[in-house]
Amino acid sequence: MTEYFEVIDRDGAARIGTLRLADAITTPALVDDVLEETGSLWSGEQAVPDGDESTLSVLPHRAFPAGTPTEVQTAFEPNYPDVAFPSAAVVSPETAGDHGTDAYVLAGASGFTGHSAAFVEAIIATREAIPPDAGVYLPGIATPGNVATLAAAGADLFDTDRAVVRGTQGWYLTADGEYRLGNLDELPCACSACQQGIEAFDREDCVEHNVATLEAELRTVRNRIRQGRLRDYLEGQARHEQWLTATMRRLDDEYDYLETRTPLVRKAEITAASDDTLGRVEIQRFAERVTERYQCRFDAPLVLVPCSATKPYSESQSHDQFHDAINFRGHLASITSPIGVVPQELELTYPAQHYDTVVTGRWSETEIAFVADVLEAYLRDNDYPRVIAHVPEDYREITERVEERLGESFEYTVADHPTTEESLSTLSETLAGESKYRKRERQHNVVRAIADYQFGKGAGDALFDDLQVESRYPKLRVNDADGEQLAAMVPEYGVLSLTLAGARRWLEADVPVKRVEIDDFVPHGSVLAPGIVDADESIRVGDEVVFEGPSALAVGRANMSGPEMVQSTRGIASDVRHVTER
Repeated sequence: MTEYFEVIDRDGAARIGTLRLADAITTPALVDDVLEETGSLWSGEQAVPDGDESTLSVLPHRAFPAGTPTEVQTAFEPNYPDVAFPSAAVVSPETAGDHGTDAYVLAGASGFTGHSAAFVEAIIATREAIPPDAGVYLPGIATPGNVATLAAAGADLFDTDRAVVRGTQGWYLTADGEYRLGNLDELPCACSACQQGIEAFDREDCVEHNVATLEAELRTVRNRIRQGRLRDYLEGQARHEQWLTATMRRLDDEYDYLETRTPLVRKAEITAASDDTLGRVEIQRFAERVTERYQCRFDAPLVLVPCSATKPYSESQSHDQFHDAINFRGHLASITSPIGVVPQELELTYPAQHYDTVVTGRWSETEIAFVADVLEAYLRDNDYPRVIAHVPEDYREITERVEERLGESFEYTVADHPTTEESLSTLSETLAGESKYRKRERQHNVVRAIADYQFGKGAGDALFDDLQVESRYPKLRVNDADGEQLAAMVPEYGVLSLTLAGARRWLEADVPVKRVEIDDFVPHGSVLAPGIVDADESIRVGDEVVFEGPSALAVGRANMSGPEMVQSTRGIASDVRHVTER
C-alpha cells in the first residue's frame, strides 16, 4: 500500500505528486538529499533499515543489467518486507509489480539513455505493473536537456548523478543541449556559478551550474504540468537531441498508454507548432469521436468552411459572414489543422476552441493526409444530400483528395477568398431553395451531438429524446418534457454537466455508463480513492461519472481514470456535484 506518495495533478503520463516525507517534496523532483541506500544483496545479506519519515529508504535489493533473462531475474528477486516508513523497491520492467512500496527504482535506467524504443518499452512496462499512486525513480540519467521528456513518459523522481559526472568531465549542460566547456566563448546562464568570466570558470563551477540548471528545468516542468502544457514545451525542447524527439514520437504511438492518462478536458490551449502535434492524444481522440460517435441530425447540405483564428469559430467575423450567407439552410463544419473536422455543434468541445496553430498559407503533406482522412471518415458516416466546399485554394488539395476517394463531386463556391462579396453571394445562391432549420432544432441538435461525443454513439437520442431547452447558447439548460433539469452545457469545455435526474436517466438508458461503485457512505464534495470499490475501466479524467453505493447515489466529474480509482490508495478520485441518500 502506498502511504507516502500521492498524485495531485496529471498531464498525460506526467504527474504532479507529493512525496510525503517530514519535509514534503513536490514531484517531479530530485531526491539526492532524502535518499537512503541500504545496499545490494549481491554483496551479502543486508539488514532492513530502521527508516524514518525524513528519508526515502531503498530496501535491500538485487539489480540486474538490461537484457538479463526474465527467468534469472525472477529466480533472484528478493522479497520486499512490509515497512512502516517511506520506502522504494528496485525493479526492472520484467520484475515490476506491487511490492507495497511508495516508489520504484528502475534498475539499469542508464542503459536506456539514447535508445528511444528500449526506454519507452521499459517505462511503460514498469508504470503499468506498479500501483498508479507510486513514484517512478530513474537513477543516473537526468539532465536539463532530457528531464522534460523523462517526466512526460511517466517518471517522477531523479538525481543529480549524471549532471555532476558530466560537469566533472567538462560538459556544460543546458535545457537545449550540452557544450564542451573549452568551446564556450561566454557563459549563457545567469546562475550563481556563472556570475564570473569564462576564464575563471572551472569544472567545479560547471558541476554547480549543471545541478542548478537541472533544478531550474524541473521547476519549468512542474509548472508546465500544472498548466496542462508540458507537451507544447516538449515539442520544441526535445528537438535538440534526436533520441528525445524519437522518444516523444514513440510515446505518441503508444496511444492506449497515453490516452488512459490524458484528461478529456482542460483550460490550457494547445499550441500547434509542428506536424508532431497531430500525434497528440487530444487531437487523435477528438478525430476518433467525431468520426465514430457524431451523428448529423440536420436534413440539410453540408457546408465546409475554413477555420478562424478566433475561437470559438462562431464569434469570428468570417464565420459570422458564413452564417449570414448560409442562413440556416446548410449544416456548417470547419476544416482545420490540427483538429480535422469540427461540426458546428462541437465548436466548443475540447480541444476545438482550445488551440492555436501556425498559419503560413501552406499545408504540409502530413496535415493534408490527416485532415483528408478525417473528412473522408466523417462523410462516410454521415449521409449528406450535397457537399458544398466554401474553402480557399489551399484547402482544395484536401477536398479534391476526398472527392476522388468517395467518387463524389463537391460544389465549390469560392472564387478568390471565402469572405469576398462575390464568394459569399455564390454560397448563398448555391443554397437557394433549401429549407431553413429552426433555432430550436439547432439547440436540440447541439445538446444531442455533445451527448454523442461525450457519452457514446446514440447517447443524444437515448438520453434526450424528449428534451426542452432553456437559456441561450452556449449556456443551455436541458430539461425533460416535464421541465425537470437533466443537464447544463459547460461552455468552457463544450460538455454536459448532469443533474441527479440526468444521472438516473443515464443509468436507465441503453448507453454505456461511466459507473463507480463506492463503499457504504454518503460523499460530500469529493470521493477519495480508498472509498471506491470498483470503477468502469473507460473512465478518464474529466469524465462525467455516476457513483452508486449502499447509502448514496451521486454524480460528478472524475479526477482519476477508472483503473487508477480502483488501484490507488490515496488521492481524490472525483469531485461530487449532486448527491442523494438512499
